[in-house]
Formats: sequence, structure tokens, C-alpha cells
Amino acid sequence: MIKISNEWDKLLEEEFSSPTYLKLREFLKTEYSNHTIYPDMNNIFNSMKLTSFEDIKVVILGQDPYHEEGQAMGLAFSVPKGEKIPPSLVNIYKEISDEYGVPPINHGDLRGWAKQGVLLLNTVLTVREHHANSHKGKGWEEFTDGIIKKISSKKESVAFLLWGANARSKKELIDLNKHLVLETVHPSPLSAYNGFFGCNHFKKANDYLISKGKTPIDWENI
Repeated sequence: MIKISNEWDKLLEEEFSSPTYLKLREFLKTEYSNHTIYPDMNNIFNSMKLTSFEDIKVVILGQDPYHEEGQAMGLAFSVPKGEKIPPSLVNIYKEISDEYGVPPINHGDLRGWAKQGVLLLNTVLTVREHHANSHKGKGWEEFTDGIIKKISSKKESVAFLLWGANARSKKELIDLNKHLVLETVHPSPLSAYNGFFGCNHFKKANDYLISKGKTPIDWENI
């Protein structure tokens, strides 16, 4: 039985016992036994271990984990300190730098955001080494859709940052009367200049949190 060790354990009982997840679990057993899979199995649910349901203020959706050695840590867009900052995260930092007039962050570890209430959730939580999207369509999407639905239905005034087509497709799961949804293109170098740069999502999310009486996220100090 998976143990996250906070409110998520109770909230996700239904997801963890669903036929889809049980089938996914068997698939993952085989994958981890026969291939190099990222992240380490103990880190698959890090996004929820570090950001309890009660503490969520912002949700940033990624796609699937980084698929090269030493990168994936169970948090969307994040890599451990000492690892080269991936191109999409470089662009995220550039946008924060432009919005707040501060130097870009010099490492890729986003645990500081997670601990402030930013759920860094990939829609697929595992991947085979060197093969992006290799665990797509295996059941993770239904599991993470369930997480998004629960946040939408049980929380109030959460800012959802949806970047790129994959993330934006999840908008239909979110109650727009209760939450803020900010959408734009993915921060990848292939698309960032088509709307990500200049989106002001970090300031907009904080303005929203402040308007709801919540402490804003300190985006630049992590």
C-alpha cells in the first residue's frame, strides 16, 4: 500500500484501489524490474509528500518526468541542485526574473516552491530512461485527473498554471467559479516566445492569492 503520510492517503484511497491503478501498479513492477525507470520508486509521489492537500495554493502541471539520469525527482520541472537546469526551467526562471526584476535562480531544485504550497504535478508520474512519454496511456492520466478533480471540488481559490496543450486540456476538470486558471504555451524553447514570455503568471497568481487573503508565493527565493 502506498503511504504518502499526509491527508493525501485518505483522499486517494479510491484512486489507489481502482482497477486502472492496480493494472498500472503491475505494469510498473515489471518496468522497474526490467528497465531503468525515473524517478526512483521512492520519489514517485514526492509532489504530494512535499505539498499536503491542505497547503495547496498553486498547481503547476507538467507532462512526464525527465528521462535522463540524475534529473527526475518527482516534482514537475524540478531537478536536484548540481544538475544542469533544463531549458524549460531556464525559461520559467527568465519569466520570473522579468516579472520581478531579480536575477534568475541558479539551481533547478523546486522543493522551495513545493514547501510553500505549489503542487508540482506531472500528469504521468514515471518514465523509462531515454524514452520520453514511454509511460503515457498506462493509467497515470486517470490517476492524476482524479487528483485535479479533488483539488477542484474540495479546495477553494487555487491558482492553476496550465502551460502547453497537455496541461491546458485539464481545464475542463477545474471549477472556474472557484479557482483561477492561467493558460499559455509551454515554456519549452520551441514555444516560449509564442506567449509564455510576458505571460505574468507568477505575479497574477500571487495577486489572486493576496485577493483571497492568502500568503503569496516567494517565487525567487528557493
